[in-house]
Amino acid sequence: MTLLFKKILNFAKKTVIGFMLLSVVLIVVMRWVDPLSSMIMIQRKISNWEVKQQRIWKSWDEISDNIKLAVIASEDQNFPNHWGFDFNAINLALIYNQKQKKIRGASTITQQVAKNIFLWSSRSWIRKGIETWLTLWIELIWPKQRILEIYLNSVEWGDGIFGIEAASYHYFNVNAKQLTPTQASLLAATLPNPRKWNPTKPSVNIQKKAQWIRMQINNLGGKQYLNQIKKTKN
Repeated sequence: MTLLFKKILNFAKKTVIGFMLLSVVLIVVMRWVDPLSSMIMIQRKISNWEVKQQRIWKSWDEISDNIKLAVIASEDQNFPNHWGFDFNAINLALIYNQKQKKIRGASTITQQVAKNIFLWSSRSWIRKGIETWLTLWIELIWPKQRILEIYLNSVEWGDGIFGIEAASYHYFNVNAKQLTPTQASLLAATLPNPRKWNPTKPSVNIQKKAQWIRMQINNLGGKQYLNQIKKTKN
């Protein structure tokens, strides 16, 4: 039994080390090579094979500044300044969750990239630990501009709709470069539950959130805010 236990333990150690090395190699490669798919896309395909998936990769310069600012204002206003984790937001979320029945998350854009590209959609301490590992390496290796580019090209915006180009055409019949501030804010407002909410048929709450996002963009300084992202490590 002792020998068997040692073999199992040795196998587990090698597996963990192998995963850690492979994940770092993939992150290094993806600094320059666009990911062909993502774990969220694979998971959705397995759960419903009949849904046709749409995704067209667009580079940083082919994406409207309006949607870049909208997702930052909505999801992660401290994005240019943190190293993958916004501890102030985490603390506020913990306080809120202790008092409210509805759970509020505090994931940064980097954490969401780690989850969407590499991980399955579930809640567990194991998955959270792996997400933390991936987030640290993504922040270390990728420039902020690359993180946001991959985020916008991998985020889910409805059943079978992945990435900002597919979402732009599906909902507004324009390409990602042509999105207006209003269209961008409506798309960003649906991100907490994009398979439930439609930016072209926004509820009152979605309209209010979109308006709030536009106000936040102004408070952040508008398009000048993106200069902070371009100046970060590269």
